Amino acid sequence: MRRVFLSAFVIFIALIMLSRLLYLQLLDEEISYSFLDDNAIDAKYHYPERGYIYDRKGKLIVSNAPAYDIMVIPRKVTKLDTLEFCQLLDITQEEFEHKMQKAITYSPRLPSVIVQQLSKKEYAAIQEKMRKYPGFYVQKRMLREYQTKSGANVLGYISEVNEWEAGNKKGYQQGELIGRSGVEKVYENELRGKKGVNYIQKDIYNRVMGPFKNGRYDTLPTPGKDLKITIDKELEAYGEQLMVNKRGGIVAIEPKTGEILALVSAPYYDPALLVGRKRSKNYNKLALDTIAKPLYDRGLLAEYPPGSPFKLINGLIALEEGVINEKTKVTCYHGYHYGRNGFMACHCPSGTVNNLKSGITRSCNAYFSNAYRKIIEKYPTPAEGMQVWSDYVKSFGLGNYLHNDLATGKRGYIPDSSFYNRSYGRNRWFATNTISNAIGQGEVLTTPIQLANVAAIIANRGFYYTPHIIKEIDNQPITDENFTKPKYTNIAPENYEKIIEGMFEVYNNSEIGTARRTRIAGINIGGKTGTAENFAIIEGKRYQLKDHSIFIAFAPIENPQIVVAVFVENGYWGSTYAAPIASLMIEKFIRGEISRTDLEKRMLNSSLQDEYDKALNPEQLSDKKE
Repeated sequence: MRRVFLSAFVIFIALIMLSRLLYLQLLDEEISYSFLDDNAIDAKYHYPERGYIYDRKGKLIVSNAPAYDIMVIPRKVTKLDTLEFCQLLDITQEEFEHKMQKAITYSPRLPSVIVQQLSKKEYAAIQEKMRKYPGFYVQKRMLREYQTKSGANVLGYISEVNEWEAGNKKGYQQGELIGRSGVEKVYENELRGKKGVNYIQKDIYNRVMGPFKNGRYDTLPTPGKDLKITIDKELEAYGEQLMVNKRGGIVAIEPKTGEILALVSAPYYDPALLVGRKRSKNYNKLALDTIAKPLYDRGLLAEYPPGSPFKLINGLIALEEGVINEKTKVTCYHGYHYGRNGFMACHCPSGTVNNLKSGITRSCNAYFSNAYRKIIEKYPTPAEGMQVWSDYVKSFGLGNYLHNDLATGKRGYIPDSSFYNRSYGRNRWFATNTISNAIGQGEVLTTPIQLANVAAIIANRGFYYTPHIIKEIDNQPITDENFTKPKYTNIAPENYEKIIEGMFEVYNNSEIGTARRTRIAGINIGGKTGTAENFAIIEGKRYQLKDHSIFIAFAPIENPQIVVAVFVENGYWGSTYAAPIASLMIEKFIRGEISRTDLEKRMLNSSLQDEYDKALNPEQLSDKKE
């Protein structure tokens, strides 16, 4: 019995081993062990071509061009003349030793980059000599090639994965490229594709015998998917031209879809600077410019007081709450007096009587301060009134992320009752303590893309689509409900018409319209100028700098095709820079050409560099406040 049991056990073990061997040899289609642990097997990777990027009209923006990396597999390196090798690659011995040590630390058996992104010409010069250096080989890859000098902040850039990413991101190895910002980062999974690999069998003399297992485990690279983005290539470039020697942002949106037409951040840079062997040097130069901050996307990240365009929201809330109507009149005495000594100056001549329309047209501080107080004081306590007001404002997408598909962004800030309870104490503050909110100053902060979205809401009479940058992926239109489903505010549609009447007069009232000098014949535009106070702390002292110039607009009023928000830092009044730039952007998009060439020339040639220089030199600031 014992002999039978022992025989059966031996046969059973033999069958298990045989079945496992058959599985590994014949059935297992996956890599059951790491081939690269075998010295007789090499892996040669083939990187896919990254997906192309097109603008909304199908014009190519980003394509690819070949480049060549010098790779190393440390365990295969034999003794070599490092001086000769470094001269061939045009690198120092220190650089070489640093890269080699980094490669060994990463993995002796996996490839690492020694020199990246050689041009065709550089590669041709060393191609024949590379066979003298075992363990080193040339890896062809595709780098980004730009068909535009604009939109660097939108498109983003790619760079080599770092050590952490190589060890922790599935599917990435050292030397591969990854999207770092903009569209390249957000749509990395769609753009990157999938790399292929060939496994090569070698004999004991390191001679190539052919494909491992007849290429059974080899794979072909899968190209990345092409993207069509919502940006208008020509409009984006035109916006950057208008912002030369200025700082700020321009955001243009198609209101009926939420598609972003232009996303300008100034100062800007050529996206080609962050491609090739000089990428690191150029990036450091841009990143270390802490004054102009060219890598800082002002359209998405800069939080400014919204200024007078915010009066439109207060007007809408006041209408919805029934504390004013379009006929409500307020007399302005060159400003608004409140509290014991409070005074908010205004440009209206003393004794001017405004209704809602003329209040918007003249941008009357007294009118909207009065409306704001009525909203807050409608309720039993200021805290209750403030909470109602705050909830209305937040329904416009302010004070929060817009949940778009952009790589970065800021929330802005909309205060509520809890904020003022913390600041002043519960039941120890009144509407007058928060009166600056009436005119878009105070604690309120918005980004340019948020204000552009506010303009889209007004243009749509009460709703918006989440602003987004993607239009199609691999020729398939987007279907994400976040971008295709409208979001509604808490304001009735009929109240928007009353606000739009005043916005139309901002352009078209030849006597009092604050943007009347930037009218475009044949295009009905609704807009609102804004001027936001601007302070800086320099050497421990608080200085008042030139105000920011702000403007929001949409056109045509009867069938809106575009909304624009413009912020120009230190740009004086809203009518000085922001309004002219907005009107030019609108005409460029709708007509494709500019009729007001005098206005265009003035904006293209104007510079605010002197104002920015003054901010660095306190002695030149005459209107300072301690």
